[in-house]
Amino acid sequence: MHHYGNKIIDESRQGEALMLESEGHKKLYIESYGCQMNFSDSEIVASILAGEGYSTTKNPEDADLVLLNTCSIREKAEQTVRNRLSHLQYLKKTKPAVKIGVLGCMAERIKDKLLDEEKLVDLVVGPDAYRDLPELLKEVNDGRKAVNVILSKEETYGDINPVRLGGNGISAFISIMRGCDNMCTFCVVPFTRGRERSRNPQSIIEEAVQLQDAGYKEITLLGQNVDSYLWYGGGLKKDFAKASEIARASAVRFAELLRRVAEAVPGMRIRFSTSNPQDMTEDVLYTIAEYPNICKYIHLPVQSGSSRILKAMNRGHTREQYMELIEKIRSIIPDCGLSHDMIAGFPGETEEDHQDTLSLMEFVKYDFGYMFKYSERPGTYAARHLRDDVPDEVKTRRLNEIIDLQQKHSLYRNQQHLGKTVEVLVEGTSRKSEDHWFGRTTQNTVVVFPKEQAKPGDRVWVTVEYCTSATLLGKLASLSC
Repeated sequence: MHHYGNKIIDESRQGEALMLESEGHKKLYIESYGCQMNFSDSEIVASILAGEGYSTTKNPEDADLVLLNTCSIREKAEQTVRNRLSHLQYLKKTKPAVKIGVLGCMAERIKDKLLDEEKLVDLVVGPDAYRDLPELLKEVNDGRKAVNVILSKEETYGDINPVRLGGNGISAFISIMRGCDNMCTFCVVPFTRGRERSRNPQSIIEEAVQLQDAGYKEITLLGQNVDSYLWYGGGLKKDFAKASEIARASAVRFAELLRRVAEAVPGMRIRFSTSNPQDMTEDVLYTIAEYPNICKYIHLPVQSGSSRILKAMNRGHTREQYMELIEKIRSIIPDCGLSHDMIAGFPGETEEDHQDTLSLMEFVKYDFGYMFKYSERPGTYAARHLRDDVPDEVKTRRLNEIIDLQQKHSLYRNQQHLGKTVEVLVEGTSRKSEDHWFGRTTQNTVVVFPKEQAKPGDRVWVTVEYCTSATLLGKLASLSC
């Protein structure tokens, strides 16, 4: 795995156990793998099952129900889950009554095969079927295997108050939309999470206010493609043209949602993820620039620096259009932090295409990035129509060149902060030193400094004295921002 800032550069990482010790008769243990949306979904699942008498536990051995919320974005992600299921066989031997379920994208993608291939799995539930968990559990408890992976055109879980699991009490996720319509040729998300539909903006604002009242200091608005957020009364984005004239005229898009949330919780930091270049509009950039509590950071996946490969990926933009967007961001938000997703070795990628990727990185000089070798996903257009013809050793070499260049750029970006005083939201104790706090700047860069009067949740000023490619290190300059 490759780390930049506080990011883990592998969405198929071993799942973190999202847990919260609480009182209850039945015990639930959840592990979440992959993207932030899965972690947010696990909080929804915990809320639904709390209504059925389940409290959560940090120990799988204590659980009556063990759930793995899975990722399918890469083959490695699915293999990680299969390995974990194999490991969990010991639970069935020591506690035969325990039930084991698979949730999320992997459940949606391979459905009934999971029950056939993983004999100890009792329950398979897709991302849009979590409301059915109580009924499905009844089937399981009656001795039957249970599956529900039907994708929804309406489900957003907007009325469910998530159980905040295991976090630091400082930062929280708010899901604003589900699904994706972009149909990139390498991606399974449209097949595992369905078409785009957005959540009522008022419910989003109410959740943000609740988090503020509960003492949270930062929220991240989540969606597979937040720039496509569109509320016109409910339904799929693709059906917007069929809506009434009144509904279309009063529709809320992402820039307006950002504005409303920023004004509703002015004391909280606001982040969002993930953006797509072809859907990001200038009004979003001006909104970020206008409101001081909206973080000056954009995760802007590009996947390749070659227009030819971008077309093969069906990314919806060219290299030149992406570069124009970067220039707009730099102009409207001069201090904006930028990160990327990049795929090495997409089918048909030549050395010239790879050099285009490296030169694009030189143009942008991202703060950090998420970098992977191409992984063919069954059912996607690329798997069905494009030959995976780049040898693995070539993919690995190209990926390493991308990683090395990103480390150089990350160090360069961090060096720009040396000697400066930066605003930091303190999140907790540094993983490397009990004597230091860590937090993040508005640009999402990790800062570490000695523990003094500050405490988690404080927004402080830190003078930067030293840096690595991943972290700024300094001393406390002022307690309050």
